[in-house]
Amino acid sequence: MTSQIPISAGVPAEIAVQAMPDDDRLWVPQAPDVWFRPLMLNTITGQWCNLLKVTRAGIVSRHRHPSAVFGYVIKGRWQYDEHDWVAETGSFVYEPPGEIHTLRVPENTTEMVTFFNISGAMIYVDDEGNQIGYEDTFTKIQLCRDHYAANGLGADYVDQFIR
Repeated sequence: MTSQIPISAGVPAEIAVQAMPDDDRLWVPQAPDVWFRPLMLNTITGQWCNLLKVTRAGIVSRHRHPSAVFGYVIKGRWQYDEHDWVAETGSFVYEPPGEIHTLRVPENTTEMVTFFNISGAMIYVDDEGNQIGYEDTFTKIQLCRDHYAANGLGADYVDQFIR
């Protein structure tokens, strides 16, 4: 039997959830055939952890990050057009801050699922590198609220992932 040491006041509870859910309503649509599954959304540091699921081949997005990104491929494969490597099931990916890259799912991949740990923003850019949109912890929370409210889980369903 282990002893339980009291948690200091104000420390948020841990999160332990089934990352790959049985209920498809937990996947939040992001674009056609692209979804994310929130795991942790930190409003203090701007960090978020999620699963990205893509069920089509082709370009998912061209973007850059002001901070480092860490990823782990759970299923399928993907690549960045700007590099010669392919991230396959079991691959770990480190993305340095500031680099623009174009995430592409290859033609022979029917489903890709990757865990991402992101701090700061994801800045979407056009072919010339001009900003055309962004995501951050707060836009992710709102997407979740809207999706969960519409599918019957309730807008507050996302609250369990917010820290």
